[in-house]
Amino acid sequence: MRGRKQNIVVALLVALTFLVGWLFGQSYGRRLTDAQIRRVVGGLGGGGKVQQVLGLIEREYIDSISPDSLAELAVPAILERLDPHSTYIPAREFQQTEEPLQGAFEGIGITFNMATDTVIVLNVIPSGPSQKAGVLAGDRIIKVNDTLIAGQKMSQAAVMKRLRGPRGTQVRLSLERRGIGQPVEVTVTRDKIPLHSVEATLMIADEVGFIKLSQFSRTSYYEVKRALDTLRKQGMRSLIFDLRGNSGGFLDQAILLANEFLPKGSLIVYTEDRNRKQVRQYSDGRGGSTDLEVAVLIDESSASSSEILAGALQDNDRGTIIGRRSFGKGLVQSQVPFSDGSAMRLTIARYFTPTGRSIQKPYTAGDEKGYHMDLVNRYKHNEFFSADSIHFADSLRFTTPKGKVVYGGGGIMPDIFVPLDTTRMSKYYFEVSGRNILYRYTIEYADEHRAELSSARSLSDIERMFARDKGMFGRFVKYADRNGVKADWQGINLSRHIMEAQLRAYIARNSELDSNAFYYFIYPIDETLRRAVETLQSKQR
Repeated sequence: MRGRKQNIVVALLVALTFLVGWLFGQSYGRRLTDAQIRRVVGGLGGGGKVQQVLGLIEREYIDSISPDSLAELAVPAILERLDPHSTYIPAREFQQTEEPLQGAFEGIGITFNMATDTVIVLNVIPSGPSQKAGVLAGDRIIKVNDTLIAGQKMSQAAVMKRLRGPRGTQVRLSLERRGIGQPVEVTVTRDKIPLHSVEATLMIADEVGFIKLSQFSRTSYYEVKRALDTLRKQGMRSLIFDLRGNSGGFLDQAILLANEFLPKGSLIVYTEDRNRKQVRQYSDGRGGSTDLEVAVLIDESSASSSEILAGALQDNDRGTIIGRRSFGKGLVQSQVPFSDGSAMRLTIARYFTPTGRSIQKPYTAGDEKGYHMDLVNRYKHNEFFSADSIHFADSLRFTTPKGKVVYGGGGIMPDIFVPLDTTRMSKYYFEVSGRNILYRYTIEYADEHRAELSSARSLSDIERMFARDKGMFGRFVKYADRNGVKADWQGINLSRHIMEAQLRAYIARNSELDSNAFYYFIYPIDETLRRAVETLQSKQR
């Protein structure tokens, strides 16, 4: 009975906290009006049930209860009863959640990996604090200050917590460096480190540019604009915009990017709230890329802002969407900050593509597990492998201005479907990949060829390095054998094309060319990207 009473108390406290937070929350920069505040406050009444119960608890309840601690337990429980995208962010997680979207963090400026329970520095940000202190790609971090890191089975989050810190503070690193017997000691002064949402920018084929956008952060539009300018100078006439795996971010950035490609007066997206009030966004004609042929790559992990951008181009007959059906998130959240540093993301509207379709997939309120099982069910129903396995109701059928049929009700269906290809994946490949042997070999290879990788200034430099090394793949097979995967030449021959491309891509990512090199060398086995290149080049012809 006592537990039941506490649950009721928790729910009432949270309801009041929710109302107060909502009053002062913002929705995409728009504060609630005074009239709205008066209506909500007036609805509480002077002697409402919430106030009466709280008063009784304060005066009569047998035990003292901390509203703050109870709220931390109760707020998530309440939001779980709503839609799958309304959520609570505790204060301890808020900074980590927001950093990727804000475009910067404070730290030491390295990219690292923990492939073998050892922190390996993959890349050092040029002119960043670690480079200034003398940290090199390939270094192993043994200690951070006085804490032993190597061999401690420490999580990546725990390592990041020790490396990051306020700008201007210092951290001592003890490094193991190839060819030097004693640990190398350096002191790094932390600084502001930019986070880039444009992961790669390169000419992937003749006159075809490639931009990989990993998320929609506050700086995404300006990053993409710079990337487009760079590619224009290299002769780009058509663009591949890769949104695979991009789960979304800021809505305004998706609108700005759609505006870049659409002629004046095109509807980009519209939102509709509970009162059916609509806000419509149109292109202003100032976009500088309306002349480019565009292909957008999506998959089942492309969501939210990615779907807004893809839907805007598809519904305006402006771009070719290639890949697999997207996630299906058509709900808009407003972030409501609380005074303790926590926040709530509350769904306040639905968004619709220009033809009027909602791409939100079905959900049952309170059943978050079932909602996220949708992707597993798609796989089981063969939807990743065959477009014919995907069925839409006729009531969700829409038509673009040029007569193309599109559907709502569950993600963006691509114009060109590219199935997940597993035909060349042998048991041997799954062994070396699943046990991380393939990736660990690329780390060792990069260590042995650090000088060549560090001096590479172009993709051609890395290509020449691979061309000179005729025995790389053979040494990998021997390395796998030493690490418990015996050579199975039937499986090796079946999957060799995949493994060779992955070896080159992972190794090349250890150079200063980073992700540009990765996508360049993974291209031969990326069927979706290859189809996009073929589609754009055929349009050019």
